[in-house]
Amino acid sequence: MKFTKKLSIIFCSLTTAFLHTAVITNTYKSAAQAEGQELITNGGFENDGLVDPNNPNATNPNLTGWIKTGDPIDTSGTRIDNFSNTGNQGLSLGGFIDLSYISQTIPTVVDQYYKLTYYFASTEEAPDLKNKFKVFVGGNKVCKKKDTSYQPYTQYTFYFKAKATSTEIKFGSKAKYAFLYLDDVSVKSTDQQGENSQCDQIDDGDE
Repeated sequence: MKFTKKLSIIFCSLTTAFLHTAVITNTYKSAAQAEGQELITNGGFENDGLVDPNNPNATNPNLTGWIKTGDPIDTSGTRIDNFSNTGNQGLSLGGFIDLSYISQTIPTVVDQYYKLTYYFASTEEAPDLKNKFKVFVGGNKVCKKKDTSYQPYTQYTFYFKAKATSTEIKFGSKAKYAFLYLDDVSVKSTDQQGENSQCDQIDDGDE
């Protein structure tokens, strides 16, 4: 009887310890998942220095981690610049005649929620005001802005649920008279859907 009782006590103790460890482990995993890991490469545009730090006009067309698409005339306007939200650099956005794009494909987990944040600025002002800015997640347009008058870097946030094991994050832009800027792009996993930023959705017939 004593031996059986002792075994029973040991078994119960081990079970309790195991369950306690499992609870702690699951709590830790949930917390880590909620905080998320950065999935964007070079979201602060600091990986490619200016061609000449003493000459702000000598910008750098290289863009580590991102793919530029569009007409070469337009993509030439997408360059590393010393106008930043944080750090030393931000991204000056093209194009001049038509939209140009930058994109990056990130690994995602199906049905997992993610939070996209970025900072957007405009230096155009009326009457010289003609620009467009668009944001796509997995091919779906989540933000479309037209003729954004001068604004400092402003944060925008969008939540999405992944539908595949990889998701494309894409920005399109055009500014005729001055410049649009982008900085501090980030995508992290999150445990729930949040509230999206207000963003003009203007259907002007183009993509």
